[in-house]
Amino acid sequence: MPAAIQTPRSSWIEEGLRALGIGGPDAVRIESLAQALGVTKGGFYWHFDGRNALLREMLDSWERVVTEEVIVRVEADGGDARTRLRHLFTIATSIDDMLKVELAVREWARRDQAVAERLRRLDNRRMDYMRSLFGAISSDPADVEARCLLAFSLFLANDYIAADHPGRRSRSTVIKTATERLLM
Repeated sequence: MPAAIQTPRSSWIEEGLRALGIGGPDAVRIESLAQALGVTKGGFYWHFDGRNALLREMLDSWERVVTEEVIVRVEADGGDARTRLRHLFTIATSIDDMLKVELAVREWARRDQAVAERLRRLDNRRMDYMRSLFGAISSDPADVEARCLLAFSLFLANDYIAADHPGRRSRSTVIKTATERLLM
């Protein structure tokens, strides 16, 4: 008799993140995840002590993907600060699934102090990285801070803005123009 094939730990985490992005932390239910993965929930307990352990690992994974892995990708491509910022902006606007998770985590942080503390640490890490890049463009600390906040706000708020742009301007064109202005 062949050995049973286990659903990898990473599959549970990925499915959990997908559910989080769609319905927030309340949507991350073991039974629902097992059903989506086409397995029994018994396999879940092979990898995790419980739902809270999964939620922690989901946040760890999300944090690694949207911060450390992004920074590694930007730095690996090299270039001057403007080039690296352009690459950062391109990556930030290209990970749609992670933006859904990002917004869900932000909403979750409003209700959960531990998630809020983690989010603050993550946002500070992101801002520190952008400060290092914008600091190579401007020697004015107030200007650097303003550029970082505007860039970060553009990334987060874009999904909430439903405005049309006059003429033949697409949202992506306007965002590209806005980010280029930040790099002047």
